[in-house]
Amino acid sequence: MQKVFGYPRFDNTGEMILTTYENKYSAMMMDIRVYRMKENERRTFLRDGEETAVLLLSGDVTFTWDAGTSGARRKDVFTDGPWCVHVCSGTAVEVQAHAGTEILVQRTHNDSAFPSRLYTPEDTPFKYSCRHKFGDTANRRVSTIFDHDIAPYSNMVLGEVINDRGNWSGYLPHRHPQPETYFFLFDRPEGFGASFVGDQVFKSVDHSFSAIPGGELHPQAAAPGFRMYTCWMIRHLDGNPWLQTDRCEDERYTWMHDAEF
Repeated sequence: MQKVFGYPRFDNTGEMILTTYENKYSAMMMDIRVYRMKENERRTFLRDGEETAVLLLSGDVTFTWDAGTSGARRKDVFTDGPWCVHVCSGTAVEVQAHAGTEILVQRTHNDSAFPSRLYTPEDTPFKYSCRHKFGDTANRRVSTIFDHDIAPYSNMVLGEVINDRGNWSGYLPHRHPQPETYFFLFDRPEGFGASFVGDQVFKSVDHSFSAIPGGELHPQAAAPGFRMYTCWMIRHLDGNPWLQTDRCEDERYTWMHDAEF
């Protein structure tokens, strides 16, 4: 059975590996890693043949890339919106940390040239989804940083979701043919939730992830008392990019759209 859940750890260099093209989660077709940086530490990300997105999860940094330099601060994912630099193959992104910092780096194969872009919190506002539906049990804030509509040259999608305490997301249960990875954070270190991938379920905890093969249903829930953050990352398929309209809900549950709770 394909590996779909992960509980990675940071190594002594501050790197945490989620998915690669060769590890047990290779079906994601993405290289996804999280880095914990110390004050005054610098890291440079540069690969040929791959596009790269560098997302600030928390901290105080200076981003430097071919198109410019920008400072970025984010107390945490529950307080402030995202800062992200997205570049094409052969373009370097340098991150200088001015305080303790965490960043997520998402990559996939892409030889296309495209202009680099910095996404700011103003570019990526959160919108509430499913308020006053399903008995108010699926309230979550959703932010799409970039997708096929925003960045048609990209082979990736990157976004964020924050579940209200005790609420569901990815609900109604839905599927799409493109693989997707969820990376979880919680507003308290003991926070937890549940992540479903097809008929498998695992306890989502801080810094865990799920690797969702194409075609599998994948709802998830936060336990009462805890807000859950999900960084959602999709890999387009050749000739079949993921679109916002591609969400295919399980027909067994669609009756809930018109039900009174």
